[in-house]
Amino acid sequence: MGENNNELDILKESAKEEISNAQNEQDLNNLKANYLGKKSRLSEIMASMRELSIEKKKELGQKANEFRTKIEEFVENKRQELLEKLIDAKLKNDAIDVTMPAKKFKTGKLNPLTQTIRELEDVCTGMGFMVEEGPEVEEDLYNFELLNLPKGHPAREMQDSFYIDENTLLRTHTSPVQARTLLKSKGQPIKIICPGKVYRRDNDDATHSHQFMQCEGLVVGENVTMADLKGTLVKICSHVFGSDLRVRFRPSFFPFTEPSVEVDVECFKCHGDGCNLCKGSGWIELLGGGMVHPNVLKMCGYDSEKYQGFAFGIGIERLTMMKYGIDDVRNFYIDDERFINQF
Repeated sequence: MGENNNELDILKESAKEEISNAQNEQDLNNLKANYLGKKSRLSEIMASMRELSIEKKKELGQKANEFRTKIEEFVENKRQELLEKLIDAKLKNDAIDVTMPAKKFKTGKLNPLTQTIRELEDVCTGMGFMVEEGPEVEEDLYNFELLNLPKGHPAREMQDSFYIDENTLLRTHTSPVQARTLLKSKGQPIKIICPGKVYRRDNDDATHSHQFMQCEGLVVGENVTMADLKGTLVKICSHVFGSDLRVRFRPSFFPFTEPSVEVDVECFKCHGDGCNLCKGSGWIELLGGGMVHPNVLKMCGYDSEKYQGFAFGIGIERLTMMKYGIDDVRNFYIDDERFINQF
């Protein structure tokens, strides 16, 4: 047993020298296998332990573990040394001349839809609105039921939807964010806008897309009137189109507002005289809105006798196409720099 101990000491010194002289990772791995592998002298010594007494087995086993630990330490230290040499050599060869002119980077531009959303957020937050967001994969409860559209309601057919299962769908408008915010606010006044992507089954053509963007607004408080809605929309239209435009309300129907209105703005190209953009009418249909239906307030925990509210929804693509004279909605989604860089 003493001979084995002495042999391990000799092997350790030999390994230390050979490992210190290793030139690369491959040499290092080979040396580790020679000293610690299945065919190494260490394995042979360990195999002979079965012939020793329990006391000598314990002594030799301790010696073998110390030997293994030392060899692994030698290998790891050498590996770190080789790595540092490799990094130093690479840095030396790849030295950067800091006096050279820097590369020119092209500055990108925002998609016009993003620009429009930021314009709306800018004017609305200036009027005290908060920006709220919500999930695009939505529950039927928030997308329809809490908005006064129970199962079987005929108005659901106005929004041909992508259903994932019986109670889950891709949201058809950003109104579910309003419902979620009403529930979260627990009967307190709110003033929010909800921009984001929505999805409806539709033909992809020059004016329609299965995915599009909306920005909806909601105000709930005491003594909120239709005049507040009109003043808000006049401010938004003036900010986006750059002039004080007249706004016209026409009666309409939406299940979640009562009364409901379609909102037209004076044609910003001809200012009411009639042109090809407004098809000679002097007006452009822009968005829908109205006073929040009392049923919606009640379902979301509000006292409809104390609180009133108004809501509106703007199609971002429609607004942007009118503002910039874009004739094909698909241009927004093809990521063509020639198109994006025009705005």
